[in-house]
Amino acid sequence: MLLALTITSCETASYKQEEEVHQPASVIGPVQLNLESDILSPELLWSMGRLGEYVLSPDRSKILYSVTYYDLKQNKGNTDLYVMNIDGTDIQRLTETPGGEYNPRWRPDGKKIGFLAASEGKMQLWEMNTDGSNKKMMTAISDGINGFEYSPDQNKIMFISEVKIGQDVHDMHPDLPQATGKIMNDLMYRHWDHWVETYSHVFVAGYNESGVTDVKDIMAGEPWESPVRPWGGMEQLTWSPDGKSLIYTARKKTGKEYSLSTNTDLYLYNIDSETTTNLTEGMMGYDHHPVFSPDGKSLAWESMKRDGYEADKVRLMVINLETGEKRDFSDGFDQDAHSLSWSEDGKSIYFVSNWHALDQIYRLDIESATIQKITEGTHSYTSVHNAKDRLVGTRMSMSSPVELFSINPDSGEETQLTFLNKSLLDQLTMGKVEARWMNTTDNKKMLTWVIYPPHFDPEKKYPALLYCQGGPQSTVSQFWSYRWNLQLMAANGYIVVAPNRRGLPGFGSEWNEQISGDYGGQNMKDYLTAIDEMAAEPFVDETRLGAVGASYGGFSVYWLAGNHNKRFKAFIAHNGMFNLEAQYLETEEMWFVNWDLGGPFWEKDNKTAQWSYANSPHRFVQNWDTPILVIHSELDYRIVASQGMQAFNAAKLKGVPARYLYFPDENHWVLKPQNSVLWQRTFFGWLDQWLK
Repeated sequence: MLLALTITSCETASYKQEEEVHQPASVIGPVQLNLESDILSPELLWSMGRLGEYVLSPDRSKILYSVTYYDLKQNKGNTDLYVMNIDGTDIQRLTETPGGEYNPRWRPDGKKIGFLAASEGKMQLWEMNTDGSNKKMMTAISDGINGFEYSPDQNKIMFISEVKIGQDVHDMHPDLPQATGKIMNDLMYRHWDHWVETYSHVFVAGYNESGVTDVKDIMAGEPWESPVRPWGGMEQLTWSPDGKSLIYTARKKTGKEYSLSTNTDLYLYNIDSETTTNLTEGMMGYDHHPVFSPDGKSLAWESMKRDGYEADKVRLMVINLETGEKRDFSDGFDQDAHSLSWSEDGKSIYFVSNWHALDQIYRLDIESATIQKITEGTHSYTSVHNAKDRLVGTRMSMSSPVELFSINPDSGEETQLTFLNKSLLDQLTMGKVEARWMNTTDNKKMLTWVIYPPHFDPEKKYPALLYCQGGPQSTVSQFWSYRWNLQLMAANGYIVVAPNRRGLPGFGSEWNEQISGDYGGQNMKDYLTAIDEMAAEPFVDETRLGAVGASYGGFSVYWLAGNHNKRFKAFIAHNGMFNLEAQYLETEEMWFVNWDLGGPFWEKDNKTAQWSYANSPHRFVQNWDTPILVIHSELDYRIVASQGMQAFNAAKLKGVPARYLYFPDENHWVLKPQNSVLWQRTFFGWLDQWLK
């Protein structure tokens, strides 16, 4: 870490904990920290409270929300529920248990709060009074519950739970109870970080204050899931305002067909007739996140047009449920639309959209079909909900974690409602964040974020890091991360260069789509443009440059390692693609490699595919001559651990200084507290060894 330009160890937490506020070992919660340094560290990151899900009370007078705190010594986190007035006053902590509470919901009459909590190792539905008293378990579902919603009429609940479809080896061979083998007959047998042995189904049950009755699996026997793996949650399901029907999201395909397609649809299930209707039949891309209008006559949702393209433009679609007419309200609006929320009168839809690496709140006027930006500023909103005469949303920046804000929908004026980490942030000095527009090699304008070290001195020379974004089509917005934290990199004494290179949303569809089929092409030139321009600055030491990245960013680092022409002195690649031919047959989501790489490597007449495989990083290993840290995790099934092993082995066989950090129990991310701190210490230890 860098403190007043003095290098100190990043392996020791730079704070003292006040004894009188220390939590018992079984309970994890907020602590008050008195810092010895004003510089951010990994340990301080993990002491921060993390805002989770939030919901508005039925009368829009209160906000119910969750906060998660972590304890490094216990190596775990805990989530508790809080409530406050809509203006941010009168904050009350409702739960304080070692087990954690999740999926908070107001009962429609506003008299109770429902949530999920564990009982005998399974999540169940619980209820409590609005002051947190009188907690009562409402369900005893044998396989547990993963999410739930009350029906608006309060007579039913819907919930999601895992069900087993088909036979496993123990069903087929009951005399072999200790057999551990798995038999696969088709593709998509595992997804992201788990083997697909169960399916999440939607259940409906009767509800009263005594509990639930008449539980029914509305997808009984169907070999597909809702919500859709791997990201789907309760936002993919919704009740109609009258409680007579619900909508769920599903990709009703199996095996090879499932692995090749992104075609999810919205299904309307009628409670009384027990019939299901596909509302988006013939729409070929992702359709999800349905939201009913207040009168129940219309439905808005997020939609992608093309099958197999997971990074297609996210359109704002609305269907008239009486006539079946569908309309794309973002036609001509060359941006994505996320987090849809209807106005009280049903005349507008609020949403979040990224433009020029900033996520702002927008409003669609239904009658005129016009879209207006509401908020401004160097930050990124992650969600928005209508609250009668105001909006409530979650906002973050590169210098601040996510907090709740109230927004005036007419003026865009913003008022911060939560201050989860104010006492800590007030003691920290963040580096300056600067937006630079650079000229690319093909005469385009590229926005690059530059993050300076705290207490930056322009008279000194600093090492610099090129941050390579993953995705590949995931914007370098004003994001706050608990691992790839750009302020933490700057706090360790590095100038951070984070370009919004080709292949990122927020700069129009043409910019976003250019990367597909052009791995190793123009976007790599964009990276070099960014680091070369910054290396020319008098405060950057051009002899101490590094490049770091994960996923596609890891691919970028591997590719640069063989094509950087002596620019860099150190590399770090996390869960990156190294050998694209192997990647094609190792990954589980075949739609991704078919779209982005152009198809399989054996199609010799496929020019796009052959270009992709000719630019695979493993084909440039003969040029490797720069120290490299490789990080990979065993439970990453989209980019498997052998990709990292190949890269590390290649470096060692070439005689290149290399280190391999391997996590047997992490997936595409590093989520466990002590593993994350180990990641950070290894990360900065490697950079300090070669760049300082």
